[in-house]
Amino acid sequence: MNNVWLMSLVSFFTDMGTYMVTPLIPIILASSGPIIIGMIDGLSESLASLLKFFSGRYSDRIKKRKRLAITGYGLSGLGRVFLIFASSWGGIFLWKLIDRTGKGIRTAPRDALISESGGKNKQGRMFGLHSMMDMLGAALGIGAAYLIIRFNGTESMPKVFLYSLIPVIIGWLILFAVKENKLNPLVKKNPMPTKDKLSWKQLNPTVKKLLIVVFLFTIVNSSNSFLLLRASDLGVSATNVLLLYLLFHLTASLLSYVSGVISDKFGRRGILTAGYAIYGIVYLGFGAIHSTLGLVFLFILYGLYSALTKGVEKALVVDLANPESKGTALGFYSMVTGIAFFPASLLTGWLWETFGAEISFYINGLIAIIASILLFIFLASLRNHKIKSV
Repeated sequence: MNNVWLMSLVSFFTDMGTYMVTPLIPIILASSGPIIIGMIDGLSESLASLLKFFSGRYSDRIKKRKRLAITGYGLSGLGRVFLIFASSWGGIFLWKLIDRTGKGIRTAPRDALISESGGKNKQGRMFGLHSMMDMLGAALGIGAAYLIIRFNGTESMPKVFLYSLIPVIIGWLILFAVKENKLNPLVKKNPMPTKDKLSWKQLNPTVKKLLIVVFLFTIVNSSNSFLLLRASDLGVSATNVLLLYLLFHLTASLLSYVSGVISDKFGRRGILTAGYAIYGIVYLGFGAIHSTLGLVFLFILYGLYSALTKGVEKALVVDLANPESKGTALGFYSMVTGIAFFPASLLTGWLWETFGAEISFYINGLIAIIASILLFIFLASLRNHKIKSV
């Protein structure tokens, strides 16, 4: 569990730095329009998602996951320098590409390191702990950005970008204390061929079915920037938008570990299905809401959705994956969700500008609820596979 705590601290500090910046971007880009916001968020995430697969697969082959994680986190820190000097949406786009490329390199190897640091029946709580620390760091980062903007005004944003480098560097340095798990008997018995082709057909069939359902859900899981933009359109000030985003992350952080423990003990099906359904309800609510009090409730509910899905989904992928290809399976998972993120964000931006914010949220919400039903049916079919945690 020592590695899990170390990796959780790395994500805690990295996300603290990242989320000192992230919620300010929609405010800066508000005049550029929803389509530009959707393009920047969606395209950068989708391009980086391709790296998540290759990085995860490569880490399975060389068994040097820590090295890839160090490279990825370091690249994200380097990208922050470009943001400090950005003067247009093009500069912000360049920062986002570099930052997400770093995330693409590090995500699957990092998750594989976490999965290999405890027993098979503790996957939910390990990923839950990581998610809890990840979201707590994000909450503190948003809180720091809020305080700086609150007392110094929006003209102090460049200072926020500069200060955000400090926790990112701290997180990167902690990563060097992580110990590579070199003793994995399951992998030694079933080594991954060194010259096999990159093929969807070679993936575990149950993992493929899960990823298809996840893809359907992710196709409407657009950028959080649209939630912040919606709050801004409803008259919430820039500083109070930060508080709403802080509320979302605090809720997710408080409940993520509990969610993981419950999924280990009682199974993942109910937790994940409820999470998908809550997401659908939240988006329907964002389409109908017109009050600040309603927004507060919806951001809390959105935090609950994140707590029920973020760590548990990864734990389920590990449950279903072959022991020798955890990095590959997690990489495929990250790639599928990342690729879908671009059309999801672009579609939401187009629907918003063409038909209005309400219609865009209604459509996303309905499809998410359909995906939750399909997920429940799929996971119910796995009960015959004797997978304890499903």
